Amino acid sequence: MTSPTSSRSSDDLRAVVLAGGLSHEREVSVRSGRRVADALRAGGIDVVVHDVDADLVPTLHDVAPDVVWPLLHGATGEDGSVREILDLLDLPYVGTGPGSSRVAWNKEIAKGVVSAAGIATPDSVTLQQDLFRELGAGAVMDALVARIGLPLVVKPSRGGSALGVSVVDSRGDLARALVASYAYGEAALVERAIAGTEVAVSIVETDDGPLALPAVEIVTDGPYDYDARYNPGRSQYFTPARLDPATSERVSSAAVTAFRELGLRHLGRVDLIVDEDGVPHFLETNVAPGMTETSLFPQAVLASGTTLAATYRDIVERAARPR
Repeated sequence: MTSPTSSRSSDDLRAVVLAGGLSHEREVSVRSGRRVADALRAGGIDVVVHDVDADLVPTLHDVAPDVVWPLLHGATGEDGSVREILDLLDLPYVGTGPGSSRVAWNKEIAKGVVSAAGIATPDSVTLQQDLFRELGAGAVMDALVARIGLPLVVKPSRGGSALGVSVVDSRGDLARALVASYAYGEAALVERAIAGTEVAVSIVETDDGPLALPAVEIVTDGPYDYDARYNPGRSQYFTPARLDPATSERVSSAAVTAFRELGLRHLGRVDLIVDEDGVPHFLETNVAPGMTETSLFPQAVLASGTTLAATYRDIVERAARPR
């Protein structure tokens, strides 16, 4: 499939926004897609919103978009699968390619890549559900606590929107946390919980390279879980984050380094926690950041002094350029 980009002017772009899918994060994806489509239309771009279903490929042929923006969260949306199909169809799309998406989607592997680049990341262990059961849950949990210590954060090694994430303060709560994580995937990442300031750094590509937008500081009543992320009232956000200039620079630099080392493209979000010494620790990255009314990427865009319409249009125009 050949994109008709060259046949249209930059003032007459046509985009397809992919939203929905069948992952646990479908609702978030639908909300993200709606918000991005509205902003793109405000920026003068013709937009079609489509779910991922049996009609998708025929629709892409019929619409012949200049660019596709996959706003699919969770499996298939962020693990590179849908992006592989878009490459197969020779369609330009917003975001990271399939290979790098797979690396970023796997938190354990992403942490290894970023750590090798000199960025701090919490000590962690990944446990496969089957092996955990075969070896004896009690003995493995004792070894975890002895090796990493308490408190711990337990989360699916592949997943987003904080689904299946728990903070564990005592050995007695660890089993419940692992069960909650395994409900969303076969592997659980268990990492040391670091006390500090939780921040999210959104990044957009420019002609001069990746640009870190103002960091968003997240303050929650309890863990920053699914409810705290997407239902107003549980969380407070400070943009820019309440960090001194030197720490803010370290945070932005760490996020840009992670973006580059993981091979991200066009846009992304890097989540970190800043310890009491001002050292940023990489937690995870997101190749398809949420774009809902409470999401962090739009907050960072607005704090940078521009509009969602202008930024999203720039992202689409960059993605539509011949590769």
